[in-house]
Amino acid sequence: MVEAEAAAAAALVRATALACRRVGREIFRDVDLELRAGEALVLRGPNGSGKSSLLRVLAGLLEPAGGTFTLPAAADGGPGYHYIGHADPLKPGLTVEENLAFASALTGRGDVEAGLRAFGLGRLADAPARQLSSGQRRRLTLARLEAVAKPVWLLDEPAVGLDAANRGRLEALIDDHRRAGGAVLAATHGDIAIADAGLLDLGR
Repeated sequence: MVEAEAAAAAALVRATALACRRVGREIFRDVDLELRAGEALVLRGPNGSGKSSLLRVLAGLLEPAGGTFTLPAAADGGPGYHYIGHADPLKPGLTVEENLAFASALTGRGDVEAGLRAFGLGRLADAPARQLSSGQRRRLTLARLEAVAKPVWLLDEPAVGLDAANRGRLEALIDDHRRAGGAVLAATHGDIAIADAGLLDLGR
């Protein structure tokens, strides 16, 4: 009993009987999951099965219709997770470096240079975000994962718009994050490889 309680306490992400309804329609129900340091869990299922909705519930962007969930807090008391959705939340008037610096300043302990290196953005550091291509904007959004340290990553189709080289960079970043004790929950159709990841099929 003590061992079971210790294992549960070690979970970075935990959801029990989680449910979601949108516009009066049930999206999913009775979802249980646990994610510990170093682990990854891949969400699968057809369109409409609730992959994006589950991530948005965990990120606090949607109200659950039932169940409970917990995520860690960051050292500064803020959320201990990154949520990367389909949109790229960039400030178009700021440069690439300024966008990362702005995100980094929210925690007071980010690493802008590491973010630039993670996706080869050094040559674009002084370019305004509004001038970036869709692939470059996605790389800048993902660079926030490295520029601002958070233990849990909630990723919704993160590789969309990336070429093969940058998909490889994302895979390496995920591997490094897990080795450092982080956890990853990702919705993906298999366009990136996440080693030894568990699988939660919402289509079932």
